[in-house]
Amino acid sequence: MKDHTPRRGTLAYWPRKRAARIYPQLSIYPAADKARLLDFAGYKAAMGHAIVVDSRKGATTFGQEISIPATIIDCPPLKVVGLRLYASTAKGLMAAGGLWVKELPKDLARKVKAKPNEEKISVLEKNMDNIVKTRLIVSTQPRLSAIGKKTPEIFEMEIGGKNLKENFDFAKQMLAKEIKIGDIFKEGELVDVVAVTKGKGMAGVVKRFGIKIQDRHAKKKRRHIGTLGPQTPRKVRWTVPQAGQLGFQRRTELNKRILKIGEKGEEVTPKSGFKRYGVIKGSYIILEGSVPGPKKRLVRMRMPIRPQKVKLLLQEVREIVAG
Repeated sequence: MKDHTPRRGTLAYWPRKRAARIYPQLSIYPAADKARLLDFAGYKAAMGHAIVVDSRKGATTFGQEISIPATIIDCPPLKVVGLRLYASTAKGLMAAGGLWVKELPKDLARKVKAKPNEEKISVLEKNMDNIVKTRLIVSTQPRLSAIGKKTPEIFEMEIGGKNLKENFDFAKQMLAKEIKIGDIFKEGELVDVVAVTKGKGMAGVVKRFGIKIQDRHAKKKRRHIGTLGPQTPRKVRWTVPQAGQLGFQRRTELNKRILKIGEKGEEVTPKSGFKRYGVIKGSYIILEGSVPGPKKRLVRMRMPIRPQKVKLLLQEVREIVAG
């Protein structure tokens, strides 16, 4: 009988190509009973560890101080600059109308080519027959952070809920307002994190796929695959490991616990500021564990789509130590 071994290395995610842009776009959200926002965005500031009191019942360290890895994210308020309606078609969701607020932020006015048309809202209300989704158009405010840039990012935020009229009324109320991290999430909850990972450029098959290095008897090279595939079919299959782009790919990590949400950044910022980031000036959030991407990269946080059994777990944070 012929011996069989599993393939060495893993395809993991495929295709391994560069992300379309440096911050992600969300298309899948969890269900919600009422009209509410389901995600937020902030800039990754630093990673370190948190000293917390273990509140997990049944754990051997229950009631004791433990150290857990933590990521600090700078969360300046998001500005609502418009809304967009979507209709269901044979080709999927298609934009069926939208509007921009009258007073766009100065940094955004150069980037957005559309003209403000807030008075169009009455026209949109009359044509709600085929509408299935309402989303807010929001922009970040990087001037309120420490990343040292002016141009804001623009993206859409979906409004949860089953009643389309309630969703539209909620979107009207939010126009031209600011959204804070505390308005959406609470301490102890779970969130999904979506971001673009660190870009590492061109990489060979050993680093990119983890294949076995050839022994010293190999005829040609050692850090190469042994063959490009069988004689038939007469083509190189997509499953064959080859050199190419490594990193700078959109990744989602599920169920990150919120350790703390604060409005005063000096509570967690060292006196000299975070290395390669600076000083957090306002709101922030601390998540348990790591987050994809380097410092200063925009991170999207979403309500959990596959939550764990323990949805809320409050832990007393004694100290935050930045790495």
